[in-house]
Amino acid sequence: MATPARRRRPARTRRLATKPRRRTARRRGRRAGTNHFIAAAFALALVIAAFRQYPVTSSLLTALALAAAVVYFLAGTGHLHLPTRPAGRADITHSIAAYQHLTGPQFEHAIADLARRDPAVRTAAVSGGSNDRALDVLVQLADGRRIAIQCKRHAPNNRVGAPVIYAVNGTYRAYHRCDQAVIVTTSSFTPDAQRANAELDHPLRLVDGRALARWVSGSRPPWGT
Repeated sequence: MATPARRRRPARTRRLATKPRRRTARRRGRRAGTNHFIAAAFALALVIAAFRQYPVTSSLLTALALAAAVVYFLAGTGHLHLPTRPAGRADITHSIAAYQHLTGPQFEHAIADLARRDPAVRTAAVSGGSNDRALDVLVQLADGRRIAIQCKRHAPNNRVGAPVIYAVNGTYRAYHRCDQAVIVTTSSFTPDAQRANAELDHPLRLVDGRALARWVSGSRPPWGT
């Protein structure tokens, strides 16, 4: 009588040795945690020693670090927009276009801020109003000179005419006791205005949109040329 054939048992699959790997990973994690703890303790000890030896300086540095962290967090979350430095012609054109979209008082304050960039300027105060007598910004230089600035925020096709030249020339010395007068506009000056200014004994400094763009980009202010 024939014996029945034995069934072959399926080959046993070897289990991956996961336990040793897990143990190795745990050991590495413990070592890394221990190293981080030692580094943190060492840094804390250095901070405590610095505070004991230099309390004032350490307090100031800590306050600055916290302020920088807060600014970085707010900027990263979009709650704070940090200013950027203008660079290139495109940015200059954008600045002039931004000036044209300002209101009259806003343009006066923008010109005052631009004047304060000059190290030779001691003060630059906005004094425009309904009865400003052709004076919008009063600049006082460190050498004692007083500069009267008349601001004309106009559209590119709205040029400054000769009456503005006569108005500024008639008041900046006799009434405001200034040594020099400047007219700043975002547009340009008519030929009559340029001719009237050239005929004055002491011509005014005329700053059109292009000259204003150069001033914004870092060139000398009108009283420095």
